[in-house]
Amino acid sequence: MHTWPNLLSSSPTGPGHPSHRMPEGPELHLASHFVNEACSELVFGGCVEKSPVSRNPEVPFESSAYHISALARGKELRLTLSPLPGAQPPRGPLALVFRFGMTGSFQLVPSDALPPHAHLRFYTAPPGPRLALCFVDIRRFGRWDLGGKWQPGRGPCVLLEYEQFRENVLRNLADKAFDRPICEALLDQRFFNGIGNYLRAEILYRLRIPPFEKARTVLEALQQRRPGDPGPLAPKGGKSRKKKSKGAQRGPEDQVENPPSPNKAPSRTRRARRGLPEQTAAQQPEGTSLQRDPEAPCVPEKGKRRRQPATSGRRRPQKIKADTPSSEPEETSAS
Repeated sequence: MHTWPNLLSSSPTGPGHPSHRMPEGPELHLASHFVNEACSELVFGGCVEKSPVSRNPEVPFESSAYHISALARGKELRLTLSPLPGAQPPRGPLALVFRFGMTGSFQLVPSDALPPHAHLRFYTAPPGPRLALCFVDIRRFGRWDLGGKWQPGRGPCVLLEYEQFRENVLRNLADKAFDRPICEALLDQRFFNGIGNYLRAEILYRLRIPPFEKARTVLEALQQRRPGDPGPLAPKGGKSRKKKSKGAQRGPEDQVENPPSPNKAPSRTRRARRGLPEQTAAQQPEGTSLQRDPEAPCVPEKGKRRRQPATSGRRRPQKIKADTPSSEPEETSAS
């Protein structure tokens, strides 16, 4: 059971709210859900009341017990009053089609706390607290018609009849309505039933479509595409297109070993192959190592004992001490 005195309303921000926007297709769709959920377990009874200031028609309906259900299509909502079996007087169901104008909405309230501008009221039957389902319209631009027929000339619903909606647009692209800019064509209810000012702005902005682009130019590319396929109107940035790193793109067979350092001096054997003269200790650049080349044969110098190789199998750098003063520069002697 609903808690009171909280108001239940089909308007997302409430009537009169500064940010209240004109109801369009989604708002009508939400309003139908609100009515069906709020009234699913309620039984209404008595007459339907209309406010004296409303210029809409009277609703000649009276029943001791009836249910209320709703269905939205584009910018219209159909309310169906269905008498229960055994209700008096015996009569068939009645349907009303509402267009919300700028401020229309439905509210479910206690019958003794009717909101201002409640221009049409449906009361619940006893027992239980008496409630009222009200069509509230501050600016009185909303309309209702008897009979339950959708307004002629309106296209299929974008939300509930998408396949028919799409076919209706693409089949009629030769119509002169699509000679206009896309921002104007989207307001044509023959093809875009339920689209209004705020929706067209959101659609064009999110799809990055210039608003004054010719409507036919924007839409004709969709004729060759099936529903659900990403087309030219798909928003950019939906899929990640990050490039793989070079290491990820290169396979194992493509990876090569690092080339030798360019400042590394070639060994004696390589110098011999190239025919290059060997460098003496005096010709080596400052700071270079005097470690013997492991590939060269080890010849003991005169007056020195041959060092034993290390047990680890690696040769230790050998230091050369001059027994007599050398005529070569000091920096070439071993330290």
